Amino acid sequence: MSVPTLTSAPVSRLNPAPDGVGGLAPSAPALTLKVGGVTPFSATDYPGQFTAVVFVQGCPWRCGYCHNPHLQPRTARSPVPWSDVLALLQRRVGLIDAVVFSGGEPTMDPALLDAVRAVRALGFGVGLHSAGMYPRRLAEVLPLVDWLGLDVKASWQGYDAITGISDSARQVRAGVERVLASGVAYECRTTVHPALHSEADILALAQGLQAMGVRHYALQVFRATGSRDARLTAASTLGYPGAELLARIAPMFDSFSLRQA
Repeated sequence: MSVPTLTSAPVSRLNPAPDGVGGLAPSAPALTLKVGGVTPFSATDYPGQFTAVVFVQGCPWRCGYCHNPHLQPRTARSPVPWSDVLALLQRRVGLIDAVVFSGGEPTMDPALLDAVRAVRALGFGVGLHSAGMYPRRLAEVLPLVDWLGLDVKASWQGYDAITGISDSARQVRAGVERVLASGVAYECRTTVHPALHSEADILALAQGLQAMGVRHYALQVFRATGSRDARLTAASTLGYPGAELLARIAPMFDSFSLRQA
């Protein structure tokens, strides 16, 4: 995943989240998308496509391995005006295939649907990165999305330890179900770290996703860039996860990959 080129410092408090999710959310609907940064070109955020990546402010969770923690709060003013983003994208017509909305958590922003429509009107495909914690909002935008990267943090029992928010798995499971029912191309992926995910945990997670009907899965080994958790950044991930575990997981899915740090 890309890292935004333009960011801002947190300045505002966040309030209880929509969709019944514990955590934080914007206090009022935004009139335009709150953008924390933009990457004008990426070849890694949407498989097989050249893209620009729009990083949306706000995330209700506080995962220690997050490499964009500066995007977690929603500031009073958008660091990058949406009008400037559209102007940039107009200049990228013919140079890129699609626009990816990442974050943060894009579905946290009430303006996402209108932003996606504006991007499609320019002729771009649309990719979305989401952790699935707002299933109703996710379902609203899925008909306009061409590909989804869905972050599944842990087995359902281990979710709260990763996100720092109680009962965080419940809505995510509903989000996964909506993605599978939508027919939209997708990949489920999990960032793993030996201090957070034992190999038994990873196997249980993979088995749970397989049982739900997930067919496309990737493991992403933790990378230290951006993480504010010294315990995680100091630990070695050499040889993790092991080859035997990967050999057990691979046959569970139509496509499976491991992305090293």
